[in-house]
Amino acid sequence: MTAKLTRDMITAADAIQKKTGAFWTDQLKNTDQLAAYHRMAEEIWDQTDKKIDGFVQMVGTAASLRGIAEGLRQHTRDIRIMAVEPAESPVLSGGKPGAHKIDGVGAGFVVPLWQQGLADQIERVSTDEANAMALRLAREEGLFAGTSTGGNVIAALKLAEQLGATATVVTVMCDTGMKYLRTYRSFL
Repeated sequence: MTAKLTRDMITAADAIQKKTGAFWTDQLKNTDQLAAYHRMAEEIWDQTDKKIDGFVQMVGTAASLRGIAEGLRQHTRDIRIMAVEPAESPVLSGGKPGAHKIDGVGAGFVVPLWQQGLADQIERVSTDEANAMALRLAREEGLFAGTSTGGNVIAALKLAEQLGATATVVTVMCDTGMKYLRTYRSFL
């Protein structure tokens, strides 16, 4: 994934919409999706018995991190929010864009739904680290997920270590490992 690839996909979607009259959700700018993530925050709040210390999420469109963080912070300002981005393209934390292989995240530029200051910290996770964790989740836990989930789990473990043994930290397993079968086959 690179900034150029992301922008090329946006241009292609725009061209298809103009040519066919199709509806384009434009998920990088569409704030309608935030309402679903506000509801997801309520579910997280309830399922943790209102005892959540941290929330961690890789940033793609930024909608899930933003919506869930906004929802959780309506209950408590004390929750620690950690955004996660590819180490190879750390634009949210002030670095330079670069190519990485963590699907669905790290657009290579600051996405429109990102809100500076929403996250208390930004963690960088490399493609290799994210892949290794995704494989570990499959082998050791029977959880078949992709690289962005691997990145989420790595960052959640780091936040849990920072917050201490009694902390409750939540992250999202946001994809399936199905599209990675060819990559993972030799490792499983």
